[in-house]
Order: sequence, then C-alpha cells, then structure tokens
Amino acid sequence: MPIERKIREHLLKEAETMECPPAISKRIEQSYSQYLQRKRSEKTMKKRLIGGLVAAAILIPTAAFAAPPLIEMLTRKPMTAEQVKVDEVGKATLEKLYSAFPETKSFEIIDASYLGDSTNSTGTKTIQQSIVLQEKGGTGKKVTLHTNGITGEIQDLTQENWEPKEKPLITLSDQQIKAKVNSLIDKMYGNLKEYEVAMEQMENPDQKTFMLNYTKKGSKTPFYQVFVQGNSISVGVVGGETTPSISKEEGYFSQNGKPDYFADDFLNDEKLFSLLKMSPTDLKQELAKGKSVVEVAASKNVSKQQVIDVIAKTQVEKQVQGEQNGATLSNRAKEQMMKGIEPKVLQVIEHKTETTLKK
Repeated sequence: MPIERKIREHLLKEAETMECPPAISKRIEQSYSQYLQRKRSEKTMKKRLIGGLVAAAILIPTAAFAAPPLIEMLTRKPMTAEQVKVDEVGKATLEKLYSAFPETKSFEIIDASYLGDSTNSTGTKTIQQSIVLQEKGGTGKKVTLHTNGITGEIQDLTQENWEPKEKPLITLSDQQIKAKVNSLIDKMYGNLKEYEVAMEQMENPDQKTFMLNYTKKGSKTPFYQVFVQGNSISVGVVGGETTPSISKEEGYFSQNGKPDYFADDFLNDEKLFSLLKMSPTDLKQELAKGKSVVEVAASKNVSKQQVIDVIAKTQVEKQVQGEQNGATLSNRAKEQMMKGIEPKVLQVIEHKTETTLKK
C-alpha cells in the first residue's frame, strides 16, 4: 500500500475522535487559503504543500490537533455539471462569469469539486468550490474559478488559451499584457481607477513569468495579484473585499444636511437592487418622495422579510470577509449574526425622508 494512502487512512481514523482547537484550525485554513490565492497552476507545488502538511502532522506533537482541517484539505469531493448549476454558490459563480464573458455560456463544465464540506444539524458548510469550463472540443479557451463557499467571492481565476497559439500572451509587449489583465479584472471584479499596478518579470528559468500587483492608491499591500505565463492569466484576490461592480450612491437619507453613511452602506447592495429590480438611482429617487424601502419593496411585490434577509446576509458576508475568517464560520453562527443585525436593518428600511420642512 502506498505510504500516502496509509497516512491518509490513519489521519481519517484519528480525526474521528479529535477536536481541533479553533486557533490551530484557523492558522492551517488561512495558510491553505493563501496558498490557493497565490497558487497557481503549478501542480507540483500543491503536491509538495500537501506532502509537507502530512509530514508535519506526523513529526510535530501538537499537529494531532490539525487532523480535521487536513482531512478537509485532502478530501476534495467531485461535483457534476448538473450539481453545479443547481448549487447556490455554483449558480452565482457561473452568473458572474457569464455576465463578464457571455461567450462562456456555451462552454462545457469539464471539472468541478468542493472542499471542506461538513454536514450537521445546522446544515452544510463548503469552504471552497472549484469549477473548470472549456470550449466544446476540449482544446480551446479555458477558465478555472475558485469561489469562497461562505462569502460567494471568486477568490481566484485562471484564463487559458484566450490568445492565438501562434502569438501567446507571453509574446506580447508589457503594455499589451497589462491591457489584457486590466480588462479581465475590470469585467470580473470592477473598475480599476483607484489602483496602481507594478509589473515585474520573475526569476523562473523554466518558463517566462510576469507578476502584476494591483494596489489601492495609498495602500502598501496588493489587492489583486496576477501571474502571466505561457498563454494564461491567473488572478488572485489577496486584499479582502473586492471593488464593487456597481457605482455607489450617497445620500439615500441625510442627517444634518449630510449623507447618512450608515444607511448608504446598508442600501448600496447589489443583491437588493436585483431583488427590487431597480438601479441605485431609481431607489434613491423613490426614497426622496418620502417612501420607505419597505414601501418601495411592497410596490414591487417584495416582502419586508426578503429585504431584511438580503441586506443582513450581505452585511454578515462583509464582516466575515473583513475578518478573513470565512472558512471557519458555521451556518448556525452565520444565521445568528444575521438575526443580530436585523434591528439595524429594520431601522434603515423603515425610515422615511421628510419631504416638507418643519416650521
């Protein structure tokens, strides 16, 4: 029996009776998540990482506590194309891709899987979902996406063979490469006006590779990190919340003549606009007439609870993502956080703008 199989079976057996301290679980999951974001297509790197983690579990005494997260890492479960299309995370991921690149609607899902699934009384938790699509025929354009199963954020994506074989990406000029990468990020994540980019060639004797770091103006750490090699572009989100794909509105409500930024944060919600089938500007105009969000929703046959659920979910996802700890959040904890934020949501959606001045 191969040594890898013996190790895996031993870990599976031992993990059944172990409880992992949260601090250690968090460190391991964050480390693995960072690896996935930086990645990228080097399969040998992944093998070495997993091999190193297994070795650590054997050689380090305290590593016995790390068994459950290791099992999740080593147990990536496959999904069929049909399962992806009916899964909440899978559907959302495909919708983002199709919206950015309509041609991918005709692509085939050639591989899909999910990582870190655990079913209990609170439901199912998926740490990450992966989907690979390719043009029919199996030799054309290809896209690989890794999505955070808690927040729904596309953590990284790889675009392969989108340039002619006779003139692959790596043969283009620096400016042409930047233009290709800018277009990809802009379509998938949002506008890059607030970002500065630094491009450098990496010391890779085996294959010419460029790294591009996109940093928000005034920040010292990159937000997007991109690798270009051969005929592929790999984009990873390494800096938290992504640039919104919608333009932010200010002043849905006001206090002392200034925008109520608390309300603005709650109402600038892409999912809310989708639920109401309204643009941010349209919603602002309706509120200016003295209506509440609840009343606007009712006119669209949308219930108060639907509005609460959408906004509360978005706010919780922001908080989870900001703490960079989404992988360890249970469904029950997420539901409790949503319940806790409901009073604040109600305060915003039931408020009305005064349309006449008081004497």
